[in-house]
Formats: sequence, C-alpha cells, structure tokens
Amino acid sequence: MRNYRLEADSDNPSKAWHEVRPTIEEILGSELLTRTWTAAAAAHDHHHDCQNWEPIARSVLLGHLEARNRAMNVVVYGRGFSMEDGVVLNRLRRRVERWTDMLLGRIMLHHDISDLAFDAKRVREFAADLRAESAQSPNSQVWQLTLASLQAAFQQAFDSASPNVDLNRRIAAGILASLPTDQFDSTGLFKSAWLLRLEHVTGDMQGLIDDLIQPSDPPPRRFFVRR
Repeated sequence: MRNYRLEADSDNPSKAWHEVRPTIEEILGSELLTRTWTAAAAAHDHHHDCQNWEPIARSVLLGHLEARNRAMNVVVYGRGFSMEDGVVLNRLRRRVERWTDMLLGRIMLHHDISDLAFDAKRVREFAADLRAESAQSPNSQVWQLTLASLQAAFQQAFDSASPNVDLNRRIAAGILASLPTDQFDSTGLFKSAWLLRLEHVTGDMQGLIDDLIQPSDPPPRRFFVRR
C-alpha cells in the first residue's frame, strides 16, 4: 500500500481520500483470497506431511495483515471522507470476514485451520452446516450454490476500479498455475465435479476393457510338418 497520510493539515484531504480509497478497498477485498489460499496451503502440507507451501503462504499473509492494519488506520483516523464512506468500507470489511470464514469452513472439514479465521467459532459452525447440507444434497450442488452466492455478494461490492489490475492478474495466474492441469477443460475453465468423476470412470473402464481383450499369454506357436 502506498504511504498515504490523511492528516489534518493536508492541503486537500478530500482529493487524497479519493486517491487512496481504491487501494483500501482492494486490501480489504483481497484478504478473502489471501486467507483461504493460506488455509489451502496449510491443509495441503498437512495432508502430505511436508512444509512446502504453508510457510510461503503465511509469510504473504503477514504482509497483507500489515497492509490491512495501515488501511484501517487510515479509515479510522484519516480525513477527507464522509461518514457514509466509512460505513461502506466497514460493510465491505464485514462481508469479507464472513465469507472468508464460510470458505474456511469447507477446508475445516479436512484440516483444522481455525487460527486463520476471523471468528473460529463461526468457522466451526459453517463447517457443521456444510457437513449437514452435503449429507442431504450432492456435494457439487452445494458448492455451486455457494460459488453463485459468493459472486453475487461481491459483484457490486467495489465502488472503484482496481489500481493494480496487472498485479492481480499475475497473482491469479500464479495460483491457477499451481493447480493440477486435469482440473481444467480445453478452454481453461474449471471442470465440474461430475465431469471429473466421469473422466475417471471412463479411464478405469478403458483399462478394464484393455485387460479383458488382451491375452494374458501369447498364443502357442504352430509347427507344420512337411510331408
């Protein structure tokens, strides 16, 4: 975050606020990605009994938390913005916190990442709800509804254009590049869970057919005696 200082003796605090507000929105909003990706890295390392991803992800998270503290300091003590602006940013912060805990609840089903939550109790409650809903409905359906709700919640959440479009694109590309290639179709979109299962079943079936039609032993050689 750029080192803005909205002090009382600023020549034009209102102008300074309009310059810094997009950065504050981006810091608050991107924490959802930073925390959930750190949780995914922690779960991955725990599952594979290694320390490959989690230390790096936590280091990035610490840097983000420092930026967040500076951003909130500007919101609380800065000048040049209205009370309505403060209310809008606080609403964005709370929305990010709640959705982050909801997404962490899904990872919580497999690994304890409560230390990354805004509210550990809320994460455990979300995990329990997801477990109950998955038992009643197909897991893929629950997840599709969750993603649709997430998209709707943040579609109109930001009033300003991102000041770091290129950097955000590089971050997204780096995260996607770390995922298995078989999770994407030929157009670069995520495959549905149904399609992935179908591909696995098809591959298993093809292997079974190959085993059945391929003779286990070579046919005996025939010798002809010339009379």
